[in-house]
Amino acid sequence: MMNSMLDSLSKTEFISICVQDPRLIKDDLWHTHVDYEICLHTNSMCFRKKSSCVRRRYSEFVWLRHSLEQNALIIELPKLPPWNPFFSARNTEQVTQRMKGLQEFLEIVLQVPLLLSDSRLHLFLQSDLSITRIERCALGKTRYTVAEAIQRSSCGYISRLEYKTSCDSDCESSSSSGLGLSVDTSLPPPL
Repeated sequence: MMNSMLDSLSKTEFISICVQDPRLIKDDLWHTHVDYEICLHTNSMCFRKKSSCVRRRYSEFVWLRHSLEQNALIIELPKLPPWNPFFSARNTEQVTQRMKGLQEFLEIVLQVPLLLSDSRLHLFLQSDLSITRIERCALGKTRYTVAEAIQRSSCGYISRLEYKTSCDSDCESSSSSGLGLSVDTSLPPPL
């Protein structure tokens, strides 16, 4: 009895997402922004990497929500924390509230099977590509595939390809539908 419970527990798919570690980035003399670390841990077949961490800022979440909305017109997407013209990157309470709202947004998104099939979501969560490069990669306009971008981006491999051509978490988990991408896991070694 105990073994069957353990077996079924180990076979349950999970996706754990955590938005954490807000960091103040100075853009220039007058402008700063906050970026957040997004850590994903999963055993879901929907994801190429089972563990990843990337950094994203609020405006990139706004782009992601808009992109998902365009792709899944029939689904009502969760709201992001509202944009605040008086948001202060130095106000700890505001930064923490936004961070919690961003995490809640991702937790809900990751429970929607249709959204799990969007390559831009995967690139957003598991690659360090810019938004422009995510768009180009998702449209097949790069020398690397979505799978290569996810597998290699944290190693600087994608940057080298572009140049040639011109976390611990105690966060909430959600289960996935099992909808997945089938990709070849054999990649050439980094250059």
